Amino acid sequence: MGDVKIGTASWTDKTLLESGWYPAEADDPAKRLGYYASQFPLVEVDATYYSPPAEATARLWAERTPPGFTFNIKAFSLLTGHPTKLTALPKDLRPPDGKARLYPKDLPAQVYEDVWSRFLSALDPLVDAGKLGVLLFQFPPWFTIRRSNKQTLLEVAARCRPLRVAIEFRHGSWFDGDNRAETLDFLREHDLPYVVVDMPQGHRESVPPVVEATSDLAVVRFHGHSEQWTSKDLHEKFGYLYSKHELESWAPKIESLAAATSTTHVLMNNCYGDNAQRNAADLMGLLPADELKAKVGPD
Repeated sequence: MGDVKIGTASWTDKTLLESGWYPAEADDPAKRLGYYASQFPLVEVDATYYSPPAEATARLWAERTPPGFTFNIKAFSLLTGHPTKLTALPKDLRPPDGKARLYPKDLPAQVYEDVWSRFLSALDPLVDAGKLGVLLFQFPPWFTIRRSNKQTLLEVAARCRPLRVAIEFRHGSWFDGDNRAETLDFLREHDLPYVVVDMPQGHRESVPPVVEATSDLAVVRFHGHSEQWTSKDLHEKFGYLYSKHELESWAPKIESLAAATSTTHVLMNNCYGDNAQRNAADLMGLLPADELKAKVGPD
């Protein structure tokens, strides 16, 4: 039976800071991250999707957390084919005649390579500290099942190696009919961890909650079931608090993943107020203590 690490997809969200979840003495970034790490062994950094990380920032993350703490890093939007603001690129890499929003095809080949290399090298402090978990590659809704996109997955994994990647789809074609087995077999063949998602159904980017492990590492992300999923306001989109009954239904599914892997990462992405932190703590209380990696630091 593998370890289960549970955490959230943010520790700095403005609404979290306003919620009262942090004690009064956690009044600066270092103390807040330290407090978070005393409660959970895992966190996902979503800010790196919007802007590449700085190596100095990654070094602070490593220094401010105890041994055994894990950071999962969400890949920069440009690297997953999402439209990316020109201003998100480092100034020296911005095309002088660049559009306000860019895709990889809009950049010179060398600039695109530089974006990749800087993104990965900025994570060196986490690697050196043994605190980097996986790089989360969440692909856009137009990334459908086809041969060229499977090749993209292999190229992403090769670029990142020896760092681990985890693959999250946002188009149902990967799981339609016989495609489900084809997708899972492909990921297993290439030892690519698949991200299990719980999310609203019936939307363009909806994928079903297929609970399968395709590597020795499994990842589960809870996005909530907001009725305002299509809102451009992220707090409306992810502002959902799971009920105890909903989490109870997921506990045996997470146990099944733990039984098939060495490590399972579970992230609550319903980041509004302290919803994610409350639900992460709730879920920890539903799983057997011998499975949970609930504490970090020296044993």
